[in-house]
Amino acid sequence: MKWCLLTALVCVPAALAQSPAPPPAQIPVLTTRTTLVLVPVLVRTKDEAPVFTLSAKDFALTDDGIEEKITVEDDTGSEPLALVVAVETGGAGARQLENFQNLGLAIETVIGSVPHRVAVVEFDSAPRTVQSFTSDLLAVDETLQGLAPGDRGAAILDGLRFSVDLLRSQPAAYRRVILLLSETVDHGSQTKLDEALRALSDSNTAIYSLAFPSAKSAIGHQAAKMWSDPTPGPPGGCMAKDPSATADQNRFTQAFDCLSLLAPPLRLAKMAGYLATDGLRRNVPESVAQLTGGEYFSFSGAHSLERDLLTISHHLPNRYMLSYYPASPHPGFHAIGLRLNGYSGLVVKARSGYWVDSEAETIP
Repeated sequence: MKWCLLTALVCVPAALAQSPAPPPAQIPVLTTRTTLVLVPVLVRTKDEAPVFTLSAKDFALTDDGIEEKITVEDDTGSEPLALVVAVETGGAGARQLENFQNLGLAIETVIGSVPHRVAVVEFDSAPRTVQSFTSDLLAVDETLQGLAPGDRGAAILDGLRFSVDLLRSQPAAYRRVILLLSETVDHGSQTKLDEALRALSDSNTAIYSLAFPSAKSAIGHQAAKMWSDPTPGPPGGCMAKDPSATADQNRFTQAFDCLSLLAPPLRLAKMAGYLATDGLRRNVPESVAQLTGGEYFSFSGAHSLERDLLTISHHLPNRYMLSYYPASPHPGFHAIGLRLNGYSGLVVKARSGYWVDSEAETIP
């Protein structure tokens, strides 16, 4: 995302000439960032045909329930592309590697004719870069064919967070996309669900997910360990002292939780954040696709996988890119709502939310 940092200036009155100046006070200042939010939008008919004729007035977009003034960016389908192919080689992914042997041509079709950089990440209990960013698609194909089975882990969230961090190093002019090939349920990630929500929605990276079902024994396994306590406040009231609070919990965080119970926009954002993290618990690939404005496909073999990649190749360059500055850029999760004005027969897909950081700074 593109950030504009808003800072507060603190003026300290000058001391009298005959008196030594007192040491400067340490004043906590909340620094928030106003976000230019980018929302990739796919509009198609019920017969799957993309629609190209819409303008800004045809979209109605809300941010935490507040309608925003939007702009439609020009010709984003021709922009350069930075792509990370993130492949689960551990857990149940080890049995799927034969389905990934012929992905090179399909990935070339997804990229099209635009300038590109592609990296390959594999993950089992931990993520690793197995192919650094390159424009050589033959090298990417050889890397995918050479993937070997990993351990029993399926740290999907760790792999996604690792991939997002890789993409941050790419030029700002490049669109950022992750192609995720994994099972549906994470087991083994060190990243908590709420941490994953922040990391994955704190960027303009779109995630396209191609998933195969997790084994029944894996459903729910370790998922509860990844969930931070979602209760909005301590016993006795949301601003009461919480005996179970961790040392790094601060009053601002507690105040924001209280406001989310009282102010409708913040309450909407809070509930949307809970729903997003709950989705990550149940089906990681589907949830991250919805969160980031990508797409989710469930495949059952090499042929269906190639068919899904062909669909992505048609959709990826044919998206509208909406942008706006939120009217209420509060820190935390924001819920995005989008509808079309007067086009009830069309299907719309867009990202469901994003994250705005906050930080407390001390200015001398």
